[in-house]
Amino acid sequence: MADGYSAEIVPRDQTRWQSIVDCFEDASLYQTWAYDAATHGDRHLCHCVVSRRGRIVGAAQARVLRLPALPIGAAYVRWGPMWRRRDAIADPMDLRMGLRALRNEFVLKRGLFLRCYPLLFESDGIDYRAILAEEGFVEAPGETPQRTLLLGLEPSLDELRRNFDHKWRNRLSKAERDGLECEEGSEDPLFGRFIELYRALLDRKRFEEPNDIREFRGLQRQLPDQHKMRVVLVGNKGEPSCGAVFTGVGTTGVYLFGACNELGMSTNGSYLAQWKAIQWLKQQGCRQFNLNGVNPEKNPGTYHFKAGIAGKAGKDVRYLGRFDAYQGSVTATSIQLLNNAALRLRRVLGSV
Repeated sequence: MADGYSAEIVPRDQTRWQSIVDCFEDASLYQTWAYDAATHGDRHLCHCVVSRRGRIVGAAQARVLRLPALPIGAAYVRWGPMWRRRDAIADPMDLRMGLRALRNEFVLKRGLFLRCYPLLFESDGIDYRAILAEEGFVEAPGETPQRTLLLGLEPSLDELRRNFDHKWRNRLSKAERDGLECEEGSEDPLFGRFIELYRALLDRKRFEEPNDIREFRGLQRQLPDQHKMRVVLVGNKGEPSCGAVFTGVGTTGVYLFGACNELGMSTNGSYLAQWKAIQWLKQQGCRQFNLNGVNPEKNPGTYHFKAGIAGKAGKDVRYLGRFDAYQGSVTATSIQLLNNAALRLRRVLGSV
């Protein structure tokens, strides 16, 4: 570690980890204790903390797996390490030391394969790829960095609304004039009603479910109140026709799930659900809204809907993607074999 820096693996303590997560702007749902514990159990969690002269400046939750009867294992870090403290100017050296601490612990000390998905974008003005390469990380095989849209939330609500695409804004206004009902909250029954809507959408469109939403419902039950996901349902006479699920951990809100039935397609309820989410995220103190993935070629309808939210003030960005660190010669084939084995054990490495 560089002069003044130190790293340690801290004891598994949910309350302490929660307080550490709350120190960082770039905290996310994926770095909460409950995210990995809900699906894989506490015993797979490992928490690495980096300090500079006694002050915590970086942290990461890793999911660790050793395959029974095989001399291989892996650690996975999603949207980490966290390195942007809420009360300080971000220093790329803290990111570098966070990455170094993870490689030192999991690759050099434990002999594991390490896959890291840092929450970094190509357009941030910092050569993150050089930092990753210098710290012993290589791009994951077959990686195609994903795009997303970011909407800054610091302007007033009136200003944000004016910045929407004009057609998007008009549809929002129509939904409001039509008196659609909104239910908002974090309670389990509300989440259950959203799942019914979401499942119906998948069945109607014959989509393969990208993430098991039942796991997110279990996660919701374990999250502390300040980290719980927000559910918005929009409809008439107590019957929802549109809905969405968001998270506001850290200072960036993230759109997780959306659903709309055939009636909802004609009521513009999805526009109202997003507007309610933006209002809630601003109340939470979030400074931007990550619309969580766009693909204009494969899903142009969703892209245009999200682009309408981003409007004039949004940014179209690309994630850096996933990076690996390991000792010795590891081929793409052996990495794929490791991932396949992990998928058989409750997708410990597979949720990327």
